[in-house]
Amino acid sequence: MNQTIPGPCPRLHREGAHVASTPYLVLRGVVLRETQTKEADKILTVLTAERGRIAVIARGARRKGCKFAAAAQPLVWSEWTLYQKGEWYYANEGTTLELFNGLRGDLEALALGFYFAELTEAVTSEESPAPELLRHLLNGLYALSALHRPHALVKAAFELKLLCLAGYEPLADGCAYCGCPDPEEPLLDVVQGVLRCRKCGVKESALSMPLCRDSLAALRHIVYGDPKRLYSFTLEGKAMERLAGAAEAFLAAQLERGFRTLDFYKSLQPPDLPTQ
Repeated sequence: MNQTIPGPCPRLHREGAHVASTPYLVLRGVVLRETQTKEADKILTVLTAERGRIAVIARGARRKGCKFAAAAQPLVWSEWTLYQKGEWYYANEGTTLELFNGLRGDLEALALGFYFAELTEAVTSEESPAPELLRHLLNGLYALSALHRPHALVKAAFELKLLCLAGYEPLADGCAYCGCPDPEEPLLDVVQGVLRCRKCGVKESALSMPLCRDSLAALRHIVYGDPKRLYSFTLEGKAMERLAGAAEAFLAAQLERGFRTLDFYKSLQPPDLPTQ
């Protein structure tokens, strides 16, 4: 299964092109979020490959006749012609490259898309190149929009790979204490970011999440596998629950913050039925 975005991703290298004989700059990026300001304007937070996260003032973006209104929506992959004044970029033109329409008709997928955007914003910096993180976000949005993979699987894979790209890669090749490549009753220490056997490192571990053979194999696929095949694995039942729990706990421990978009996504999930 090829996870590469058709169209946008292979053309990331065009970002940062200058329009000949003008002060304008052409950038491609994903709109992470919008802030409505004045009567018809927006301030867009856009993730680009060459300049990382930038703030773009899109004047008139909320007017009915605005030519770049579609490009100025959150979770849209767009090409912008901008000019810069001080720390701000101003939109002159905008073209939509990918709307990810599959997100728009599925509230749960849309909520996850906004969570992915908030997560990505949290680990990127202004004016710092972020081509791998941009590609990861594009592929994550494509997976939600078009691949028809279970949302829990896409969420866990996105979280773990995002942390790897941001410098928080867990050591998952064996027990950090005894060195066993196949830990007995494996656990992920989400604070130290290491794998361990249940009987190893008990005193040193502050918080560990249980895994199993299948969830550990999925974890290693995400961390060490080909990024183009990130979502090409299958996991169900308890194994999926353990991977999802470990991914979310690891992210919370490493970033040390919560995400309002995650809270909203969880509010859409059906309540657990009481066991008899």
